[in-house]
Amino acid sequence: MRDLHPQREPHASGQLDVGDGNLVHWEESGNPDGKPAVFLHGGPGAGCLPVHRGLFDPDVYRIVLFDQRGCGRSTPDAGELGADLSTNTTWHLVADMERIREHLGIESWLVLGGSWGSTLALAYAETHPERVTELVLRGVFTCRRSELDWLYAGGAANLFPDRWAELVALVPDAERDDVLRSYHRMLHDPDEQVRGRAAIAWSRWEASLIGLRPRPEVVENFGDPAFAAAFARIETHYFVHGAWLAEGQLLANAHRLHGIPGTIAQGRYDVITPPFTAFDLAETWPQADLKIITDAGHAYDEPGILDVLIEATDRYAG
Repeated sequence: MRDLHPQREPHASGQLDVGDGNLVHWEESGNPDGKPAVFLHGGPGAGCLPVHRGLFDPDVYRIVLFDQRGCGRSTPDAGELGADLSTNTTWHLVADMERIREHLGIESWLVLGGSWGSTLALAYAETHPERVTELVLRGVFTCRRSELDWLYAGGAANLFPDRWAELVALVPDAERDDVLRSYHRMLHDPDEQVRGRAAIAWSRWEASLIGLRPRPEVVENFGDPAFAAAFARIETHYFVHGAWLAEGQLLANAHRLHGIPGTIAQGRYDVITPPFTAFDLAETWPQADLKIITDAGHAYDEPGILDVLIEATDRYAG
């Protein structure tokens, strides 16, 4: 298994006013004169971590990380009941990426994203293909109904019935036919205790599925009340709206990626974003090099997945 590259401290950072009362936190590390690359975190709502810098060689890359609207170090915090999520959509995030790129004076960049980050990467690249030098994706997710149903309407529950039971324990019997919408309602309940319990249960369900083998430390981190509040509210907000995408839109528009070199790292036993979507994407994007890792789950640092991601960024560094 490859090691992450050294994670150097940022040499520049800030809060960019992207409108609608939102300040988006961004940072730059690595080589200021290097090849630009931007990392897109998952969730939506998970935020970036310093360790994500390690996916890029800091001697070669000008590394840009940012926390998407409402999460991480961006403000306002979507975990707060009064936070307005009406201007937090896929297309607002695509526009935010362009604002960051222009603010930093970058002509084009490598885009790396996993899970929800792959959704945003595809939406951005299909909208601004001329700004993308390469795409590196992990755990591909396009927010189709089949993908959402797999995770929130019983698909993954067949493999993890005990953990599914914990998730639906908070759902009233009358709402069991739409667990996603029920959680969306609870996460906007005026009762802080209702919101808090729902946020932790929602976040722990996803965290418990993230690795091929149990990762209790991830479940514990996702169960942090402050993290869970923003993460769960943003995710349910996006998913009940289908991420403001037409059904199958990102796959239908994959022809716009033609000419962009790409690498897809996909765990064979990823039960959050199963391999069928990565396979569908690779079928419509000839330049994509799909790597299915036979003994990996969903997380970016699963053995095998991390190898593919770093091999890709090292290869594209030239």
